[in-house]
Amino acid sequence: MTHPALDIGLTHYLLVTTTLVAAGIATILTKRNAIGILIGVELVLNAAAINLVAYNHFAWSAGKGGPAIEGVMFTAFIIVLAAAEAAVALAIVLNYYNNFSSVDVDQADSLSG
Repeated sequence: MTHPALDIGLTHYLLVTTTLVAAGIATILTKRNAIGILIGVELVLNAAAINLVAYNHFAWSAGKGGPAIEGVMFTAFIIVLAAAEAAVALAIVLNYYNNFSSVDVDQADSLSG
């Protein structure tokens, strides 16, 4: 028998994801380094993934067939999307660094297309 204080429910997951989203947004808004901003975006994407899996487990597990698979599939899609975003963003940052010897996003206004 487990102690009621040790039972982890949906509220606990929502508190973790709220903290991750807040940390991600704070990182995005305060960092001037492009890599720091990308880390903030990854935090927000991870919070969304945790939310999807938590809602998959707690909200849909009361159904007849057990938990639905949609939350897990969306999370796999988010992980693939985050990996692709990181690869493209890293290529952009490396190209910018090769041209300007800096990854300061305040200098990005000097780009012309």
